[in-house]
Amino acid sequence: MKSFLFSLAFAFSLCAGCASAEDPQLDKVRKAVAAKLPGITAADINPSPVPGLYQVHKGSDYGYVTPDGRYLLRGDLLDLSTDENLTEKEREGARLSVLKKFGPDQVIEFAAADPKHVVTVFTDIDCGYCRKLHSEMADYNRAGISVRYLFYPRMGPNTPSFEQAKSVWCSKDRKEALTQAKAGRHINAPTTCQNPVQAQYDAGDALGINATPMMVLDDGELVRGYVPAATLAARLAQKGSTPARATSAPSAP
Repeated sequence: MKSFLFSLAFAFSLCAGCASAEDPQLDKVRKAVAAKLPGITAADINPSPVPGLYQVHKGSDYGYVTPDGRYLLRGDLLDLSTDENLTEKEREGARLSVLKKFGPDQVIEFAAADPKHVVTVFTDIDCGYCRKLHSEMADYNRAGISVRYLFYPRMGPNTPSFEQAKSVWCSKDRKEALTQAKAGRHINAPTTCQNPVQAQYDAGDALGINATPMMVLDDGELVRGYVPAATLAARLAQKGSTPARATSAPSAP
């Protein structure tokens, strides 16, 4: 998890002006905390569900600060009466806000004939579990799951994986090129076309993506690692009956 001190390109906040008008103490907390935490702005500090605590967040990092701006608790806020992770609900909304930046022309989508759910997958061409997931795409589609791919080359920019992602995007048939690349074949398309690979990689960083594949479900829940189509379909079918929380699964080797 990246530090509060690390400035990210994506920050998600509530209505700063509205909150300040309702809570005169908020301005004092914002000034105190922003002065002590470089990279944190006033818009990153807002009232929390708990009276007397204020939420501070940047990217996927969250914490809660006392009204005097002196004490900061880092971590998730749980409602023990409902067994609900309130912080994770905030993250889910933030994830969906980021993903909305990438429209149909900014992703590679393998759509189900009769879609019931749309899952966004941050993927790395060279990741073993990413390749396994892709090899079973027909199973996901038959289960009514459409898969939207965003690139997250784990080794970062200026690496072979990053350049291959750009080559896939610059190919005439992106879906076929991605399938070939995930089968281990080198894609020779030029990498000079306008492409969203860097923006997608930055979005993954902002969301705290640190392994692939990483799924974001259509309600913003994060699912780490490869999940078989039948298991994922069953989970999606029962969603709404359990509190929001992150799910663990095998990450790429």
